[in-house]
Amino acid sequence: MSEYIELNNIRKVFKKDNKETVAIDDISLSIKKNELVSILGPSGCGKTTVLRMIAGLVEPTSGEVLVDNVKVIEPGSDRGMVFQDFALFPWRSVRKNIEFGMEVTGVPKEERIARVDKYLNLMGLENFADARVHELSGGMKQRVGLARAMVNNPKVVLMDEPFGALDAQTRNIMQAGLIRILDKTDQTIVFVTHSVDEAVFLSDRIVILTKRPATIKEIITVPWPRPRDRASPEFTALRKRILTELEKENVLN
Repeated sequence: MSEYIELNNIRKVFKKDNKETVAIDDISLSIKKNELVSILGPSGCGKTTVLRMIAGLVEPTSGEVLVDNVKVIEPGSDRGMVFQDFALFPWRSVRKNIEFGMEVTGVPKEERIARVDKYLNLMGLENFADARVHELSGGMKQRVGLARAMVNNPKVVLMDEPFGALDAQTRNIMQAGLIRILDKTDQTIVFVTHSVDEAVFLSDRIVILTKRPATIKEIITVPWPRPRDRASPEFTALRKRILTELEKENVLN
């Protein structure tokens, strides 16, 4: 796998009322094509800021972000975002929510229908295509949000605690569903989470950030293929190791 996303000496300083806060201090990271990389770290350390810089929504104070050797200076169709709060349009049906981005970019109707049908099936939403958002459970809403991001065939999917608002059982179901989708697509995923269990279950690599100003504390490669057994001694040992590193940064999970 080749390097696909590159963060080169990223630094981010926020200014307010003549005060400067260094959020991110000299982060460099390379992510390979088709990898799923999770970012863990203390609350407020800058995980989401890193994600938003890859998306082109936040500009680094210094350094640069490259996607497929092109410098990121603004949002683009090659990157899709999935948010924790679903960010769906309540007045549109499930189908219409998923196809919204394709409508904006002028994708022909027949192609829109075919692509939406594919993701309705992948997400197990084929019986809810005409349902309204208020009729859906939290897990179903998040499946719609994930389908809406992926149906545009972005090269990179950026996920900001996408399952954080879900109950434990639904969260596990969504994680398993994401793995099934990974097997059928070729997207590169950057996944921000507070859950060590989730990171170990899903990731090819896990990036642990320090407390603010954030730097990279450690990058851990998860050595086993997916799907993974959460109850295995190896899984438990890696989870414990990561928790220990986070606790050193004054994080309890």
